[in-house]
Amino acid sequence: MKKILIYGANGYTGRLVLEEAFSKKLSITIAGRNGDEILELSEQYNVAYEVFSLEESEKMLRILKEHDVVIHCAGPFMYTAMPMVKACLEAQTHYLDITGEYQIFEQIHDLDEEAKSANIMLMPGAGFDVVPSDCLAAKLKEQMPDAEELKLAFTSVGGGLSRGTSKTMVEGSHEGQKYRKGGKLETKSLGTSFREIDFGAMKQLSVGISWGDIATAYFSTGIPNIEVFTGSSAKQIIQLKWMGRLSFLLKMRWVKNILKKQVDKKRPGPSAEKRGAGKMYLWGQASNGEATAENRLTTPNGYTLTAKTAVLIASKIINDDYKAGYQTPAMAYGSGLILEVEGTAFG
Repeated sequence: MKKILIYGANGYTGRLVLEEAFSKKLSITIAGRNGDEILELSEQYNVAYEVFSLEESEKMLRILKEHDVVIHCAGPFMYTAMPMVKACLEAQTHYLDITGEYQIFEQIHDLDEEAKSANIMLMPGAGFDVVPSDCLAAKLKEQMPDAEELKLAFTSVGGGLSRGTSKTMVEGSHEGQKYRKGGKLETKSLGTSFREIDFGAMKQLSVGISWGDIATAYFSTGIPNIEVFTGSSAKQIIQLKWMGRLSFLLKMRWVKNILKKQVDKKRPGPSAEKRGAGKMYLWGQASNGEATAENRLTTPNGYTLTAKTAVLIASKIINDDYKAGYQTPAMAYGSGLILEVEGTAFG
């Protein structure tokens, strides 16, 4: 039986991925740096385990060679993705992760030819970041093949952020908002791009953010002008503007460390009850300069969806349903991939 390695299984989202893979009766090994937590999970689920850090390159390579695909759940991925990806290329092990960091999509995209030579698939963003939005972008491209501009947005009802996601946001807090113009990444000040968006279930003030789709939607659709928004409030937009003005402070490591310590005081992530009650709403608009096309997508809570889509894609890979090279979710499986998850619907 082909085997899946879940690295970072002791993190908030990693545990959800483990639960989902276990429920599907897949052959899994869990791994991470924290030996006590990994051992505890191994005993709880009666699954194989390994303990290693990403600095232990020889051990990591040996373990990867024993597995067909890794689901990498240990962020921030700006520090953890490339060591794992490079080891996967050498071990010829398929790579999935759950990042939403646009930098990672750009970096791994550059390894497309190496992945093809190794006959493996590299797919960062196999969770909420960016499966639903990538499928929505591909759907809009189908509706308007000559689109030159794409706007995407998402908002949530219920749920909340995990500590891992919050720490990733802290790491990128010194940057302005990234967007794509004429095929190139550009920057504007935080909080200066906002609009009211009709998500179908509600209308909400939304603000521009540096989201993974400024890379992945470009690779999936070829649309050269892309901006991403998220549901916000007037108060939050004012706070973002102040963050932009204080970006010189947010670049400093000691300031980020203080912010991360504050994050550590919070709950690991939303409770099972909140996740069960939560929903995500996505909106997209494509334009060719003369006309526009819109579509919407509803999904379960983002963390729940991440576990389901990451395991769904890993299951496809071990059944030899994959495309070698760098792939986004929609590039590999089409706009309908998201509809394989219960509780999702376009329109």
